Amino acid sequence: MSDDRETDTASESSYQLSRHKKSPSSLTNLSSSSGMTSLSSVSGSVMSVYSGDFGNLEVKGNIQFAIEYVESLKELHVFVAQCKDLAAADVKKQRSDPYVKAYLLPDKGKMGKKKTLVVKKTLNPVYNEILRYKIEKQILKTQKLNLSVWHRDTFKRNSFLGEVELDLETWDWDNKQNKQLRWYPLKRKTAPVALEAENRGEMKLALQYVPEPVPGKKLPTTGEVHIWVKECLDLPLLRGSHLNSFVKCTILPDTSRKSRQKTRAVGKTTNPIFNHTMVYDGFRPEDLMEACVELTVWDHYKLTNQFLGGLRIGFGTGKSYGTEVDWMDSTSEEVALWEKMVNSPNTWIEATLPLRMLLIAKISK
Repeated sequence: MSDDRETDTASESSYQLSRHKKSPSSLTNLSSSSGMTSLSSVSGSVMSVYSGDFGNLEVKGNIQFAIEYVESLKELHVFVAQCKDLAAADVKKQRSDPYVKAYLLPDKGKMGKKKTLVVKKTLNPVYNEILRYKIEKQILKTQKLNLSVWHRDTFKRNSFLGEVELDLETWDWDNKQNKQLRWYPLKRKTAPVALEAENRGEMKLALQYVPEPVPGKKLPTTGEVHIWVKECLDLPLLRGSHLNSFVKCTILPDTSRKSRQKTRAVGKTTNPIFNHTMVYDGFRPEDLMEACVELTVWDHYKLTNQFLGGLRIGFGTGKSYGTEVDWMDSTSEEVALWEKMVNSPNTWIEATLPLRMLLIAKISK
């Protein structure tokens, strides 16, 4: 591993909880201080993304597609044929660079989004692509299919051009007519809730649990958790084409300033490479059940930091040291990474995880 880590930076902190174990009162302070509080700053940035990406262009035009469930493959096939009369992102030249994105809601995280290629310089793009979802029919009948059309500009920023939603619960799968290509008018986004489905980018990282940092010691030592933040991919742009991002790490439930570490800021790219390793010591095996690594990505601009997205990596049990906490809410992918780390000590476990909206725990002094 050493060769590709010549350039990385490293920082160390202690996982403070072991100090607090004895007195239950200090523990409740910890969990209440990390209650979901500083919501205003986060929701503020949500609205700016919302107006930035959704409000600029009128919604017009139509999309032609067909859906079919292929029993033999247990797959939903969405055949995206074409769009016509889309709004022009480039008003002067009367053209856009559109692509189509599909989600199954509400399980968008599990199924992931599917995208067509971008067709450049047109308001009438032809795709003729099949987007496939591996899914049992019973589950499919609980979903909505959301197809949205987006313009992607040279800075990889996306502007919303319209969407169509089909309720698959009421869809007649046996009707032959329903397998034919059909035109649907594009509609506006119904509500900012749709932002949740919007892409916040991904983080590539690796974790390692080192149970005995100093082998051969007679006394029982505590272990370390190593967090190697490699890079982020496709971060959202909140201020035109500018971005100056950094990653902050806190090990919950310890929200003290001592527990916080951060990378340097990397400017002018939506795919920043950080290569920063953070080391937290003071972990006993039982602490791994109760702690959660919160990684958040921020855009630093003048005197403010805007939240872009985050991860919470832990067992996602909803509890920590017997107290119910909001932040133990890891997704299945986040839990899978933590489990692998716990089960394979002294080994780097790598993953690329989608960043998501988090309500950030308040920092105690």
